[in-house]
Amino acid sequence: MSTTSISVGFIGAGMMASALMDGLVAKEVCAPSDLSCSDIWQPALDKAASKGISAFKTNEELLKSKQHTAVVLAVKPQIISQACQDVAAAASDDTLVVSIAAGVTLSTLQSLLPGKRIVRVMPNTPCLVGMAAAGFAVGELCTDDDVGVIKQMFGAVGIGIQVQEKLLDAVTGVSGSGPAYVFQFIEALSDGGVRAGLPRDVATQLAAQTVKGAAEMVLVTGKHPGLLKDGVTSPGGTTIAGVEALEKGGLRATTISAVTAATKRSMQLGGMSDADIANKHGL
Repeated sequence: MSTTSISVGFIGAGMMASALMDGLVAKEVCAPSDLSCSDIWQPALDKAASKGISAFKTNEELLKSKQHTAVVLAVKPQIISQACQDVAAAASDDTLVVSIAAGVTLSTLQSLLPGKRIVRVMPNTPCLVGMAAAGFAVGELCTDDDVGVIKQMFGAVGIGIQVQEKLLDAVTGVSGSGPAYVFQFIEALSDGGVRAGLPRDVATQLAAQTVKGAAEMVLVTGKHPGLLKDGVTSPGGTTIAGVEALEKGGLRATTISAVTAATKRSMQLGGMSDADIANKHGL
């Protein structure tokens, strides 16, 4: 159990916010009574309330309900301005502001919330099952304690890794969009099993568990993926024959291209020109 009790408010109670709240309670970072949320959608509020979480119709009610350690802006980018106005008007000066709104920069947030300590986070959808890979960047006013709070929060649903803000587009390309690439690979691995004669349900279960197990080996052993791959590929065996087929199909190059394409698109959505993307980032 965490030795430091934190109180977290969520502006927006959608799937990502709900997953974070569930994780914080499950890992005993917070009790339900330490959490609160606001949303205009009543079913989201009802869901939170059924778990013992304080639920409010307006951001003002949420922000004035207690002094929060952190307030998470879990809203769409198009309404971030209004959410920030509400925070500026009603949040305590000591409250850390955490944004998971895609593409909204720290400079934009700082202009909307002058004097506030701000963190920008790029989570991903495995947060919904407690397996998030989140990158985060901190504003210039943040402290080491703030970094600790973010790691504590996102450690409850996976991992949180601090990076420079300029690298968050690359984080988007790898872990933000990455689950889609992995889903495609699992589907293709399952298709291969079906082609080789396995029933679909068996092939999909084996494929998904294989990806999960291989990923865990990378994380637990700390070994380079290439070294782990070599441990499976015996001379003249089945695995090296399959690896050869993947190389001929361009799996490695195509995956690299997918990450760079998603990274570039993230930069474009953030307002960066193609010229700057090419000149400053080589993409």
